[in-house]
Amino acid sequence: WRVCRAVAMAEVQGRRAQWAEKFHEVLSDYRFLPAGRILAGAGSGRLVTLFNCFVMGRIPDSLAGIFDNLKEAALTMQQGGGIGHDFSTIRPSGAPVRGVGADASGPLSFMDVWDSMCRTIMSAGTRRGAMMGTMRCDHPDIESFIAVKRDKSRLRNFNISVLVTDAFMRTVKADGDWPLIFESVTYRTVRARSLWEQIMRATYDYAEPGVIFIDKVNADNNLAYCESIQCTNPCGEQPLPPYGACLLGSINLSRLVRLPFAEAADVDPEEL
Repeated sequence: WRVCRAVAMAEVQGRRAQWAEKFHEVLSDYRFLPAGRILAGAGSGRLVTLFNCFVMGRIPDSLAGIFDNLKEAALTMQQGGGIGHDFSTIRPSGAPVRGVGADASGPLSFMDVWDSMCRTIMSAGTRRGAMMGTMRCDHPDIESFIAVKRDKSRLRNFNISVLVTDAFMRTVKADGDWPLIFESVTYRTVRARSLWEQIMRATYDYAEPGVIFIDKVNADNNLAYCESIQCTNPCGEQPLPPYGACLLGSINLSRLVRLPFAEAADVDPEEL
C-alpha cells in the first residue's frame, strides 16, 4: 500500500484512491512488480530516485569536465541510481597535456577515481553502488582496459564492456590491421584478430569485459535520428543515450495469459 499510494500521487487528485486500488490489485497477486528502487523508495519519505539506472553525460577531455562528471555520478549514486559512463572520450595514457606541459594519465586512472567514489558512497544509504564503464575498440588504451581486471584490486565496483564496431568485426574477419585512434591521431596499429582474442581470453578467464555491438545498437535505435548511444546501464541490458534513464519492472506472464486449450480440456489454468 505504501508503494501504491505513492505512485498514485501522479494521478488527478480525485482519482488517486481509485488508481491506488488498481495498482494494489496487480501488485498484491504478483502480476506485476516494480523494480527495487520503487519498492524501496516510493512512499518512504526519503529523498531518493525511483529510477533504477542512468547513463551519465559525455565526459569532456579536461580535468574540470572529468571532475564535474564525477560529482554528478556521486550525487546520482547517493540518491540510489546506478550509473554508466563511456570513458572513450578521455585522452590515452602518455598523450601530451600541452597546457601544463605534462603527460595524460589516461582513462583507466580516472576510472580508479570513480571506483573509489563508489566504494565510499553507500547508494541511497543502504546498498553498494553499481557502475558500467565502456571504451571503444579503437581507443589507444583499449588493451589496458581489456586486461585491467587481471588485477583483483582494481575496478571492483565496475562492470566493463568494449564498444565493438562493425568495421572492427570486418577487420577481424579479414585478419587485418586495426588502428588505435584518438581525435583523428593514430597512436599505433594492432592486429584486429589479436585484439579480439584478448577480449575473448579475458572474458573466459575472469568474465570481463563484456562486448557491446555499438553500431548495431545505434542502427536499431528508433531515436537514432536525434541521439547517439555509447553506454548501457550497469547490468548491460538497457542501452541509453547521455542522461537517459531506465525504469524497470517485472510482468508475470503466467498470471496474465489464459490458455484456451486448458479450458477446452477442462483443466484449471491456475493449476497449470
